Amino acid sequence: MKLLFGALLLLLSTSLFAQPTVREQFEKIKTVPDAEKYIAANPNLKPALLHLSYGKDTALIDKRLLKQNKGDVFSVGYVTYKVLEVDEAVKYRASYIFLDRGSLNNKEVDSLSKLIVQKLNAGTPFEQLADQYTMDGNNTHGDLGWFFGEDMVPKELQDAVAKHKLGEIFYVDIPERQWYYIVKKTYDDQIKKDITVLRSNGR
Repeated sequence: MKLLFGALLLLLSTSLFAQPTVREQFEKIKTVPDAEKYIAANPNLKPALLHLSYGKDTALIDKRLLKQNKGDVFSVGYVTYKVLEVDEAVKYRASYIFLDRGSLNNKEVDSLSKLIVQKLNAGTPFEQLADQYTMDGNNTHGDLGWFFGEDMVPKELQDAVAKHKLGEIFYVDIPERQWYYIVKKTYDDQIKKDITVLRSNGR
């Protein structure tokens, strides 16, 4: 009888320990419908879907969640989170002066770009110099407006703007197209990030 009771106790404890942890269950959840099934099956753990936006949701845990990548799972105390969806974009803004290497030789481009930067350093407004020197007929005083994605500006130009800080003046040379830019970053980057997170009690 004792032997039978011991075997039954061992079987019960094994089945209890065999239950997957919340983290193990979260690792298998890939989509919002998967998360909704988990929520319906585990009401005792008070699970919920959270929708957070960068700059709007500012609680400490929200800020931490907004730094995570899609698929990340982590626990804080007795609560576990999984980032299911991330929609992220960064917008940039800069002004430029375009010099055409198809019309000017290398020496002329170098000489003209040095002259323009000297005038900038002496206090001449970028907008005024853009109107005076740009060779693409731009009528926005060189302002590119807010942009993101290669369909809006050349990739080389966007990558360069992304690497520089507000107020910096730099050059972007695209030899294969014979394009040369003098660029000024005019605004801090505008970050847009929205995430969907599954939250549940338990670890």
